[in-house]
Amino acid sequence: MTMNPERLPAGSSASPRAHALGGNALAAAAMMTWAAGFPAAEVLLQTWPPVMLLAARLLLAAVGILLLWGMREGVQTVLRAPWRKGLMIGIFGFGASAYLIIQAQVLTNAVTAALICSAAPVIGGVLEMLQGQRRLGVRFALGAVATVIGGIIATSSLSGAELGLGAAAAAAAITLYTWASSAAVRELPDLSPSGRSAVTICGGLILASVLTAGTAALGGEWLPSAPVDGYQLQMLLIFGLVSVMISQLLWLSAVERLGVALASFHTNLAPFYVMILMLFLGESWEWPQAIGAAVVGLGVIVAQDKRPKLAEPVNGSQA
Repeated sequence: MTMNPERLPAGSSASPRAHALGGNALAAAAMMTWAAGFPAAEVLLQTWPPVMLLAARLLLAAVGILLLWGMREGVQTVLRAPWRKGLMIGIFGFGASAYLIIQAQVLTNAVTAALICSAAPVIGGVLEMLQGQRRLGVRFALGAVATVIGGIIATSSLSGAELGLGAAAAAAAITLYTWASSAAVRELPDLSPSGRSAVTICGGLILASVLTAGTAALGGEWLPSAPVDGYQLQMLLIFGLVSVMISQLLWLSAVERLGVALASFHTNLAPFYVMILMLFLGESWEWPQAIGAAVVGLGVIVAQDKRPKLAEPVNGSQA
């Protein structure tokens, strides 16, 4: 299925069902590409300090998305964008969340960090209710519960999950990420998903650069502890271009269509995708993973409440 990650044009004849289906497909693809970053980080964190890894990741993503945006919409569109507002969302939302999720993975492990992100649907629902965009319906509540349960089932066979500071960092990361996702669509309505991704990723890069410079100035570890080889470069490309640039573009497109609450349901499948990728690194298959994924999928379907919200999402998306 070929997906166009840009917003539907005004007057589009696409039905609400097709619009929702496309949004769910975009959200699933966003989570698949986002999940690819966790195994890549497992490799890179063996020799890369977190602040330098974050800066390198966001630099790659920023260069890639700026080139894509400029080629698709022209340099003048890039220059006229509301950069100040987008950079602020990127610094306090996507940049801070990216740093915290790396720290969470340092303190725990790839799958545990992804699992804690299953709180995203609850956070997204609360945000939409506070913004007057959603009332708590039975179907939405049941869907949220089902997706969280599915995420837990999918990782029930894991051992060694560490809580404490790692869990707190991951929880703070997904809260900031969910807020920034909603803010990017709400506060930057005239930008395409490419533009929203570009200005917010650049904001994250600013924060990462400040953190790296501060670490270096204080005499902390900020350079890789071993020579960077070809394999690490491959992992860095996955970590930056696939897990940030492509994922962000798909994700903001999904949030525009579905709203942040429903799109966030798909984060519960991230641990499952991470474990699938871990299979290629020698991990074994576990049936709870497949069962948990099925429960998450059921929760997403149940939550597709067709009753009107208190306020429509951007561009009249249906939830």
